[in-house]
Amino acid sequence: MTYTNRHAEGRGKPLILASVCLAAIVLPLSFSGGAISTPAIGRELGGSATSLTWITNAFMLSFGSLLMAAGALADVFGRKRMFTTGIGLFALFSLALSAAPSVFWIDVLRALQGIAAAAALSGGSAALAQEFEGHARMRAFSMLGTSFGIGLAFGPLLAGSLISTFGWRAVFLSTAIIGLIALIFGAPRMRETRDPSAQGVDWPGTITFTATLVLFTYGVIAAPESGWSDPLVITLLAASALMLLVFVVVETRVKRPMLDLSLFRYARFIGVQMLPVGTCYCYIVLIIMLPLRFIGIVGLSEIDAGILMIALSLPMLVVPAAVATLTRWISPGVLSGLGFLIAAIGLHWLSAIDVRATGMTVALPMLLIGVGAGMPWGLMDGLSVSVVPQERAGMAAGIFNTTRVAGEGIALAIVSAILAALASSGLASVAGDAAGISAARLAEGAQRLATGDLTHAIATLPEIQPELLLAGYGQAFESLLHIMTVITVLSAGAVFGFLSKTGNNDDTAIGAVEQTGV
Repeated sequence: MTYTNRHAEGRGKPLILASVCLAAIVLPLSFSGGAISTPAIGRELGGSATSLTWITNAFMLSFGSLLMAAGALADVFGRKRMFTTGIGLFALFSLALSAAPSVFWIDVLRALQGIAAAAALSGGSAALAQEFEGHARMRAFSMLGTSFGIGLAFGPLLAGSLISTFGWRAVFLSTAIIGLIALIFGAPRMRETRDPSAQGVDWPGTITFTATLVLFTYGVIAAPESGWSDPLVITLLAASALMLLVFVVVETRVKRPMLDLSLFRYARFIGVQMLPVGTCYCYIVLIIMLPLRFIGIVGLSEIDAGILMIALSLPMLVVPAAVATLTRWISPGVLSGLGFLIAAIGLHWLSAIDVRATGMTVALPMLLIGVGAGMPWGLMDGLSVSVVPQERAGMAAGIFNTTRVAGEGIALAIVSAILAALASSGLASVAGDAAGISAARLAEGAQRLATGDLTHAIATLPEIQPELLLAGYGQAFESLLHIMTVITVLSAGAVFGFLSKTGNNDDTAIGAVEQTGV
């Protein structure tokens, strides 16, 4: 039996919302916290640059690729069951990570942790869509998005504090404890809801979509070490493109696709998906790249790096709520586009600052970036639930969250590969032909720099003076920020075009979709 808002016990809703929001905090906290733990894990357990990169990418890959499947499963088997199972397994895998003996097992457990995170987020967000209606649902999803942002933003600070005090294992132990608290709050009060018309998981679509992401991510991660012209890299990327084509064909032929491609006919739907894509390149990647720069390149401690990251994360506490009130007078699309332009200004400002700078010199542009990114952040979750019918809330949550999380993983892999390629090009010009440094060693040194491991980069390339290595990294990071600035400006243009105005025809089309369930 499907549970509707009329049968809800009003007094239980705030605790259900608190439980899902707590899960929304701990899931991205695990993403950013795991990334900032990587240097400490490398110091204790060793591991190659590639294996250490998978500590973050294994989590994001399984998390992002399975969100839509988890949303469909939530509609079939129950949103409460999916949420409680997911958050329970997430806590269990986090506990296992705190005792992992090697980088290999950390990579494996991080992939399993990502699967559990997909179940928890899809089940929890789909349950919220059934608990709230109208303006209350918009506010609930805005709180959900803000919680997700807070967890992502303050992960570095919490992780830095825990690593400095107790060691990196405490980071995973803390996420296990928070996950258990979310389970205790949510399980007794959340009521089971299902979609009576749900027909199961689109397994062909799930398999081809997951294969697309796995092949692409693996190819991009392998490229800095093997070279973009390496046959394996070319094969992986070509296979990824083929799987994407197969996925599109599959989704156009199955009766109940996990991704309804017909929705892409409507401008508002496309515009909503552009919001998380834009924030990936102006905000998310900095949550990972800047701590690695501050710790591994500049030499700050984990806690000092976390404190400095507050400048980037602090706006997430106030900007989303403030911008939500402005939607009474200004279109959410206009506000989101303006936010991207503000973030682009901050990125360009940051690119002009010396790589060794700390304190207010880097805090001010980071603050501006945080303000800009915070403007669309608090709006996009609420906007996302308006593009599909309520009874297919699992699909709605799956589509949007997949765009966000899969986009974050892809963006991180792409940005890391670009930084490594730029650093490798710079180091090659510095080394010259007479140094006798092989291309393989240059690639390894550049990859070490891209992951914030200056110590091992120096050991890998002793022929190049440390100051030159630092200068090469600084030039590469500056060029990377220029690329991210361009992407952010283009995202602003797309959002202005798709979301700044909503025509009558588009409203009618969206309404037709909601009524027919297409």
